[in-house]
Amino acid sequence: MTNVTPFTIAIPEAKLADLNQRLANTILASEIPNSGWSYGPSAAFVTRAIDRLRNGFDWRAHEAAINQHPQFTTEIDGQTIHFLHVKSGTPKATPLLLLHGWPGSFVEFLDVIAPLTAAGFDLVIPSLPGFGFSGPTKESGWNDSRIANALLELMTRIGYQRFGVQGGDAGAVIAPAIARAAPDRVIGVHVNAATMGFIPMGPIEPSEFPTFTDAERTRLQRLQQFMAERFGFNVLQSSRPQTVAYGISDSPSGLIAWLGDMFAGFGDSPDAIDVDKFLTNVLVYWFSGTAASSIRLYYENAHDPEAWSPKPNSGVPTGVAVFGRDEVAIRRFAEGGNTIARWTELDTGGHFAALEVPEVWAKEVVSFFSGLKR
Repeated sequence: MTNVTPFTIAIPEAKLADLNQRLANTILASEIPNSGWSYGPSAAFVTRAIDRLRNGFDWRAHEAAINQHPQFTTEIDGQTIHFLHVKSGTPKATPLLLLHGWPGSFVEFLDVIAPLTAAGFDLVIPSLPGFGFSGPTKESGWNDSRIANALLELMTRIGYQRFGVQGGDAGAVIAPAIARAAPDRVIGVHVNAATMGFIPMGPIEPSEFPTFTDAERTRLQRLQQFMAERFGFNVLQSSRPQTVAYGISDSPSGLIAWLGDMFAGFGDSPDAIDVDKFLTNVLVYWFSGTAASSIRLYYENAHDPEAWSPKPNSGVPTGVAVFGRDEVAIRRFAEGGNTIARWTELDTGGHFAALEVPEVWAKEVVSFFSGLKR
């Protein structure tokens, strides 16, 4: 199968009516008074999201806005791949593959399409297999490596021999994997929300601690706190994803809470992202039926015997943007497996920087790729 087929989002009215009925029938979980986000998403956060969906949120308007961008589907390795393909119209434009993670989607990149195409980039923005309008995965084994190979084939299929890759979260793992698979084809890799491959992957020798800067010590403490107190979602999705899948596939309020915990920085930044952008992302999961399949990515990677093994350095120039509320990447740990050509630390933004500070994010991406050989 090599056909590339135009795609338009058109959610049936029956699905919208069903969503509204489920929201109307929501049974909110009890919570400890004045506990805020100590136990997880607050009732106030979930209630606000439900109220917005039922009063004022216009899915059809967001659907129409997305449909202004050319979209397509194709089948690779037995899996549907949905993607936006937005050309700049610039002669000798630079092809750029933009990769989201969980619990994000292609929605993360909607606000950066205009500045990137204006800067001379042809954009390919896929829904990862098992996410969004790529639909649920149909078999096991869709780990980061397999996804990287599928996206490499996607770029071949639509005619791009050389291209850049940008990714955040899971995309920050898949992007370097694409470079390792085809270093001769990748102009450069840029990442934000970087974790695996950019943080310590094991114990740190006590003798090394005195060599850390104050900023590096702060990041280590932040990372250790995250692993100790906020890593539960990862453990569950890596071991028993189907357990939570029933709840987030059946209850829109459950999906709002599960995705919202991450988008709100576990309560640290519940207002960092516009509520309508957050809800558009949630509804992409809901209407595509990919709440369950998206979290299986964690299981597939956790059960990949090669996932945690040291990775060779592709030699591809790599840029890293460390945004203010997402400071965990540490350069000394990144340099072993990556050829760091640019390392930028910013005071603003967080894990979903393209949504939170799109202008800053876009400027950083343009600056990195503009200095690379095409």
